[in-house]
Amino acid sequence: MPHLIVLGSVWPEPKSSAAGTRMVQLLEEFQRSDWRITFASAALPSQHRLDLPARGIAEAAVELNADSFDRWLAEQAPDAVLFDRFMTEEQFGWRVERTCPSAVRLLDTEDLHSLRAARWARLKRRQSLAGSEAERQSVGPETAAPDELFQEMADSDLLQRELAAIYRCDLSLMISEFEMQLLTDTFEVPPSLLMYLPLWASSERNPLPFESREHFVSIGNFRHAPNWDAVLWLKHDLWPRIRAALPETELHLYGAYPPPKATALNNPRQGFRVLGWAEDAREVMGRARVCLAPLRFGAGIKGKLLDAMVCGTPSVTTSVGAEAMADQNHWPGVVADDADALLEAAVSLYQDKTRWQSAQIQSRTTLAQRFSPQRFEGALLDRLRTLQTTLVDHRRRNIVGTMLRHHQHRSTQYMSQWIEAKNRLAARDDSHNSP
Repeated sequence: MPHLIVLGSVWPEPKSSAAGTRMVQLLEEFQRSDWRITFASAALPSQHRLDLPARGIAEAAVELNADSFDRWLAEQAPDAVLFDRFMTEEQFGWRVERTCPSAVRLLDTEDLHSLRAARWARLKRRQSLAGSEAERQSVGPETAAPDELFQEMADSDLLQRELAAIYRCDLSLMISEFEMQLLTDTFEVPPSLLMYLPLWASSERNPLPFESREHFVSIGNFRHAPNWDAVLWLKHDLWPRIRAALPETELHLYGAYPPPKATALNNPRQGFRVLGWAEDAREVMGRARVCLAPLRFGAGIKGKLLDAMVCGTPSVTTSVGAEAMADQNHWPGVVADDADALLEAAVSLYQDKTRWQSAQIQSRTTLAQRFSPQRFEGALLDRLRTLQTTLVDHRRRNIVGTMLRHHQHRSTQYMSQWIEAKNRLAARDDSHNSP
């Protein structure tokens, strides 16, 4: 039985974020192909973490900057190693290459962090020109074209780190076709190093009808900056206007890890309800009449909008929210970047049964055409088997990756070994000084 080791930046939390859902889908894909899986992380156990052993997946707590990881990895002798985001590859990639050189190295990017950061920087610059907080929070979403994004991203340390990790790995999984095209066309990454593999989902068989639903819903992990920014746009600009048009409605905001600054916004009199953690996000999504996701920046594809489609809940979002998910002209709801257009869309969808039902039907169509599990079943393992048989030639052709592994891993290795030596000295001094 082949063995996969997943090196997680955090422990998977599928009920907290789309990233957690994504990781579970990857684990299940390997299990369906009879792989043995060990999930390892240096992160502390989290409140909402998934019970991996109950699913037949072994767990291992590993240390950063410690040779104990190398010994553990050698004992595991994996056939493949999956890095959860580029930061994990930076931390452990050189150790994996040194200890298990024949293991296929996979990178799950989740989304392009540098793209999200570039859009956020552009948004903040536009907001800085506003004369008041009200004006700042009414600034619309970031809609820069790829050539403008290139100018913002090209010199960033974050992009260079992400690209280096992609080149050092044998295959990187991408959830967004837009980001794949940005990498191949704008940054000239070889297509052979990338694979499109989004989240996947199927529609519920009997979603609640129009008459059985009420209120608006917005869902997103509060620790994720684009989600928090969307909450602020709703609170200070969009929701007051929607509420004025529909005074009996409420907006229910759900998400993991709400900070005090979020719960302080809770105002039942204004219909602005910050409700925090949802045990079952799809259950609360499926009761709402309309999903609001006014994202002003971000990257990847949005789990909340995929959940809305699954539940047959029409959504109102921006071009950033809809990116890489569906044609904006065939969105199951409305896509708009103007506050007035978002307001009109939210009110109309909430009141117009015919328009609402058409959007619900479009949800099923979009899921079937773009995110059906059958469309992607087995694709990753097929690609992995090909890699295993052509690995030497594949790596030889990736000359940039070879150079980066030679130089970057050496510097990362020396820094890690310096930290490890420093920690050993500190531990020895502590033992000598103890009574």
